[in-house]
Amino acid sequence: MDQIIDFFQTIMNSEELIQTGGLIAIVLIVYIENGLFFGFFLPGDYLLFLSGVFCGLGLLKVKLVVLLLGIFSAAVLGSFTGYFSGKFFGETLQNKPDSLFFKKRYINRTRKYFEKYGYRTLVIARFLPIIRTFAPILAGFVRMNVFRFAGYNLAGGAIWTLLLAGSGFYFGERYPWIINYVQYIIFFFLAITTVTVISGYLSSKKEMEEEEEE
Repeated sequence: MDQIIDFFQTIMNSEELIQTGGLIAIVLIVYIENGLFFGFFLPGDYLLFLSGVFCGLGLLKVKLVVLLLGIFSAAVLGSFTGYFSGKFFGETLQNKPDSLFFKKRYINRTRKYFEKYGYRTLVIARFLPIIRTFAPILAGFVRMNVFRFAGYNLAGGAIWTLLLAGSGFYFGERYPWIINYVQYIIFFFLAITTVTVISGYLSSKKEMEEEEEE
């Protein structure tokens, strides 16, 4: 039991994870957190920024371009995994008859949302824990066009990687003391993106309700 607790404490501690597992651990965690439903609790944003900081400080012995490509590839492949798993299991739910807790019109409404606002959801969701994990699964569930998903997936993965890991490298190289204040910067990112997502969701929900009434 103590070994299990120690394991979860290690994977939740980004600093220890980077120091012990290096690039392989970073890539694996990013892949799992970006599309496998059981990885929603993993520390994606914090891990990316801190890995950039460690790279800038020279504590992570990899070149910046290798770090960025590794994270980007893991994020994109993780989201594709989530998308296709959602698409596969979505077919089963689509054929399920309506019940008290399940109605096909909810799926259709969600599909319309992704068709109209999908890029906002998939790109901005990269910066939101939990939502980042389930957004690609939901996109597959509502059978979002795979080519549209691929474009948004690549764009979101690139922006997420460059902004967090890239800026982490910049600050780590220029301001080494930043390592003591990483958590506050991550909270700032989360606050900005959360407000953006909530306001965008409320706005789009109102528009869709007006369209349905018409």
